[in-house]
Amino acid sequence: MHPPIESPLTFGALVRRSGNRLPLIGASALLGSLSMLALPLTLASAVDAVVSGRGTAGAAALAAALVLLGVVCDLVDAFAGAACTADAAAQIRTSLLRRMLAAPQHVDRFDTGDLVARTSAGAADAAHAGPAAVSLVASVLPPLGSLAMLAWLDWRLAVVFTAGLALVAGVLRLFATQTASAAADYQAAQGRIAARFTEALTGSRTIAAAGTTGAEARRILLGLPELARHGRAAWQALAAAGARAALAGPLAMVGVLVAAGFLLSRGQISAGELIAAGQYAMMGAGLGSLTGVIAGTARAKAATVRLAEVHDLPPMVHGERELRPRAAAAEAACPHHAVRLPAPEGIDEFGRLDFRSVTVADGANPSRNNADPSTSGDSKLLLDSVSFTIPGGALAAVVGASGSGKSVLASTAARLRDPDSGSVLLDGVPLPQLSHRALRGAVGLATERPALAGATIADAIGPGRTRAQTTAVAEAVGAHEFAIRLPMAYDMPLSETPMSGGEAQRIGLARAWRADRLLVLDDATSSLDAISEQRIEAALDSSGRTRLWVTHRTVVAERADLVLWLHAGTLRAIGSHATMWTDPDYRAVFQQ
Repeated sequence: MHPPIESPLTFGALVRRSGNRLPLIGASALLGSLSMLALPLTLASAVDAVVSGRGTAGAAALAAALVLLGVVCDLVDAFAGAACTADAAAQIRTSLLRRMLAAPQHVDRFDTGDLVARTSAGAADAAHAGPAAVSLVASVLPPLGSLAMLAWLDWRLAVVFTAGLALVAGVLRLFATQTASAAADYQAAQGRIAARFTEALTGSRTIAAAGTTGAEARRILLGLPELARHGRAAWQALAAAGARAALAGPLAMVGVLVAAGFLLSRGQISAGELIAAGQYAMMGAGLGSLTGVIAGTARAKAATVRLAEVHDLPPMVHGERELRPRAAAAEAACPHHAVRLPAPEGIDEFGRLDFRSVTVADGANPSRNNADPSTSGDSKLLLDSVSFTIPGGALAAVVGASGSGKSVLASTAARLRDPDSGSVLLDGVPLPQLSHRALRGAVGLATERPALAGATIADAIGPGRTRAQTTAVAEAVGAHEFAIRLPMAYDMPLSETPMSGGEAQRIGLARAWRADRLLVLDDATSSLDAISEQRIEAALDSSGRTRLWVTHRTVVAERADLVLWLHAGTLRAIGSHATMWTDPDYRAVFQQ
């Protein structure tokens, strides 16, 4: 398992976490640059030896060795760079996945497709941060080394070269600015297209049934012109840099050659040194490798910024460790220390749920608005000062019109999101003070469209459970009959298992069944027939657990011990179904 990357996620942090291959990449780059810088002088020595009639064997052998060293350094750099990038990409994706799973209250502000684009293509670009940083530093060595070698040959050559080098630096600076902007815009447009594509895949059956496939395809590809525009901007920046280089580079080289020719005519340098001066001028003023390095660095930085928007979301904090009962009382006010739930025999109402002035706000979606996800300037209240108590073991039905906040209340009760103000308590203990294991052992959530995960049906029903435990919970919710009809029963691969909406809901219910105090059901039986629903209701009643049931069905509200009636994020009324049925507005909730 790759170690997580600590927050904040920055370009520098990725460089530091690129592993022990960076020194190897740096060493190979340094040796390659030194061999490149030594080669012109060696060739100059060979030329001077030919002119003077001396032997050239030694100079030729040294030149061959330097060329071979450069080839070996290039091979090492290519291998180590690829391995470093692959490891970094795995680290980034692992850390990003962990952070998304640890911050469920924030991650839903991003479009799913955009998150996939960031995790896949974005992580691949950002993984080049380490090699790109080393390459960027190494790319400075040829110009500086060339300047130093020209100064060693003759200080006047260095002065002339410095003027040309200033022109080259200006070209590179402008190219870096233009490329960085184009790379950031390109990645953002790519994420928006991916978001629309994912939405279409999720609703593909609905789109096909409505006969709007063509219109949906056009909607998905609506961002292609924008993507092409940003891509062209990157190529135009490269072309413009090439055009400027066609002026700046040759000017620097010609200036050095003119100065070297003048010095040669006066006998102040040799013919070999004239050739070396020309090679140093060409090497130092060349832009081919530099533009590639700068473009790669710009893409890595732009991707890192987009990844940081997700990676640096604050995770949901749980109690860090279980405390003994005596210590728990002293540490009850500290959310970073886990407080144990009271034992069933020690309380009168096992599974009591309290909402105390709970307010939940919906912030901006940063993937759509390019806003900081921590901002809430344009947020609206999804729940507004909601307070109620559900006695232990009771059935509470949550009803209300669409958009009234029912699912938000369910998510808050199951602690998939935390309230912006107020508190949620289970048996008198605030949910943030429970360890993650204690929370998930006490509270379960089943939804209308459960997202099933695992290799087999057994994994989807009960990850980490024995087969006997899996079979028992499957029988309780009516999923056993479905499982044993499959060719491989509980060992049937989940990806190969056809199932209806009701069958998926049964598996989702079975997975949530392990919770021993509170079951939150968000319309979790809407796809079941009446007989199956009654069977599950009977099993729930006999379990003795508290149930918070979001429902649109009158029969569930009739059976409930109390009904929570939500309207526009506020608790309009709480009481029995029979009492509230006299209100025509309440009756209208079940007719929508």
